[in-house]
Amino acid sequence: MPNSLLLLLLVLRAVAGDAAADSADPCAGRRIHIRDLPPRFNTHLLRHCDAAFPLADPSSSATSAPTCESLANHGLGPRTHARSRSWYRTDARLLEPFFHRRLLERRCLVADPGLADAVFLPYYAALDSIPYVLDPSLLNSSALHGASLAQFLARDRPQILARRHGHDHFMVLGGSAWDHSQPPRAEPRLLGTTSLFRLPEFENFTFLALESRSWPWQEHAIPHPTSFHPASLPRLEAWLARARRSRRTTLMLFAGGVSRPSRPNIRGSILAECANRTDACVVVDCSAGKCSHDPVRYMRPMLGAKFCLEPPGDTPTRRSTFDAILAGCVPVFFEDAAARRQYGWHLPPGRYDEFSVHIQKETVVLGGVKIAETLAAVPEAEVRRMRERALEMAPRVLYRRHGSTAELREAGKDAVDLAVDGALRRIRRRARALEEGQPERIYAQEDDSVDA
Repeated sequence: MPNSLLLLLLVLRAVAGDAAADSADPCAGRRIHIRDLPPRFNTHLLRHCDAAFPLADPSSSATSAPTCESLANHGLGPRTHARSRSWYRTDARLLEPFFHRRLLERRCLVADPGLADAVFLPYYAALDSIPYVLDPSLLNSSALHGASLAQFLARDRPQILARRHGHDHFMVLGGSAWDHSQPPRAEPRLLGTTSLFRLPEFENFTFLALESRSWPWQEHAIPHPTSFHPASLPRLEAWLARARRSRRTTLMLFAGGVSRPSRPNIRGSILAECANRTDACVVVDCSAGKCSHDPVRYMRPMLGAKFCLEPPGDTPTRRSTFDAILAGCVPVFFEDAAARRQYGWHLPPGRYDEFSVHIQKETVVLGGVKIAETLAAVPEAEVRRMRERALEMAPRVLYRRHGSTAELREAGKDAVDLAVDGALRRIRRRARALEEGQPERIYAQEDDSVDA
């Protein structure tokens, strides 16, 4: 072959290789700019953990982490015991600093917001709300929650916000969207709520919250943090193996508050049935925050139960759902809002029947259906199959420890990875709608678990 022809072939191959590399850009559509915010919006909020907003429940000091120790390990909390390497006394309200820490480890971060597909705001919103929701003297000021951040974004490099009118911005909220959706002019103000989601400046943002509303056009639910945060694949696999081989002698378990309701509801029916069926049901008393920072209290009984009952409480969702999945204890739901309508990015709605049981709450409260009889009728082979599917889902709903090994990261995506992927998909859809002049599609309630 003549040298000139050989040289031409090499050049053509190099050009083709460059084009292929460009088309296979692993950061295409995934570039994130983390907005540089003044510390008063994040790290300075952590300075007052022992005064302005105690993070430990004093009524359960025997099992709670002491005030401010919850901040250890970038928000995972202190280890449950000295030899633990994966279990922590995690306070869900510290999801925001932990999520922030994990995002700093991601690939495809860019310093120039003009090159970013999405902008993350490291605002510790739930922590900033605590004075408003706990201090009665600030009740009438709760509509101001987030207002100073809105003013900062409008004043500091406003072109970042203006580029896509906020549709490319997202943040995480360590709480329920319901608690931050009060109309700003509502009278009387409801103690325990703010108007963060109702601020006009934030109406186009995507919020990653622990619970979404009935029509979540602003937010998407992400899993409640459990206390298990492995940093390596062997530690994750060791736990899943333990859950698989655990001897389960209890038919069903309920972990939660044990005070009897004044009116008939599903929680009261569960407590009544468990009181009459002690042979089939175990109740773990989590009243007064007893379980908040003590995973041994509920995880050990869950490992011995076949089914975990997940009734709604003050709000539809429960952290216990994710503890149950992690323990291989098949969740039993009593309404779709408890999980199926919430966590589609992490628990595909079409697969719920594979790893959970649904019993309509009205049939129990009003129809006389017995939960124990219903669950006892499930064939043992089916229970084992559902348990295995739940454990297959477990890595998707846990939050890996920051600094985890490459082997664990490559083994599969965890709750943070799937939350960010989902936010990026939603932002891409909205950006496309803006570019194509179809604003009516921006807030469409469509399945955004996959790209269109």
